[in-house]
Formats: sequence, C-alpha cells, structure tokens
Amino acid sequence: MSGMASILPLIVLLLVMYFLLIRPQKKREKEVNAMRSGVQVGDEIITIGGICGKIVKTKEESLIIQVGADKVKFEIMRWAVSKVVEEGKKPSASKAKPEDYDEEEVEVKKAKPKRMKKAAPVEEAVEEPAVEAAEEVAEEAETAEEK
Repeated sequence: MSGMASILPLIVLLLVMYFLLIRPQKKREKEVNAMRSGVQVGDEIITIGGICGKIVKTKEESLIIQVGADKVKFEIMRWAVSKVVEEGKKPSASKAKPEDYDEEEVEVKKAKPKRMKKAAPVEEAVEEPAVEAAEEVAEEAETAEEK
C-alpha cells in the first residue's frame, strides 16, 4: 500500500504531462505536415526564413517558388514552408463593399514623399586636407626643379 502511494504521484504527473504537453504538440505537428503536403501550384506561401512567394511547381520533397518583381524562381524544401497565405481573404476591388472591411484592414494610399535635397558639401573639412596636400606637392616640385 505504501509502495502504491509513492508511485501514484509519479503516474499522475506523467498523465498530466501527456495531456498538456505531448498530445497537443503531436496534434499541431500533424496539422503542419498536412498543410505542407497539401500545398498546390498557385498558392502563396511564407517560408520559415520569411520569404514570401508563389508556388509555380511542386516536387515530392521540394517546391519551386517565384518571388519578387523580377519573378525570380528558386527551389525550397517542403519542410521550409511556414504558412500558406490564403488568397480568399483578399477581396477584389470590384466585389468589395465598405462594410466588409475592418478599419485595420483598409490601407489608405498616401502621397509619395517629396525628394530630399542633397546637403551642401562641407567645404571646410574637405578643403583643408586637399589644400595641404596640394601645397606639399608644389613644394616637392619646386625642390625637384632646383636640383
């Protein structure tokens, strides 16, 4: 009886750890694996490195994605996919209604900032070393001519 009393807290602790830690982790892992295996051509993804791109070709263990304005293509491994961006959440301009948007989702186009003027060069700091160097070269030339 005293042996069971000492083992019982250990068993309870293992059961609690299983239900609070191990089981939810396995469930999340299965969901992520299903998401990674279910990506298709045309899906927009974000990699674990933060690269956003569109899938143009799928292979068994890798994907070829297209990124940037230059439409650069490169190959990544399937396990590097962090998230699939759903295109269904981006309403088109013709179908969108103002009441469909939350205030956070609406992006207001702002005017482009004016170009900044170039700062005037600091003449004092640039002039002094240049003048000193020119004077030294002139002195060396005079001494060379005297010889």
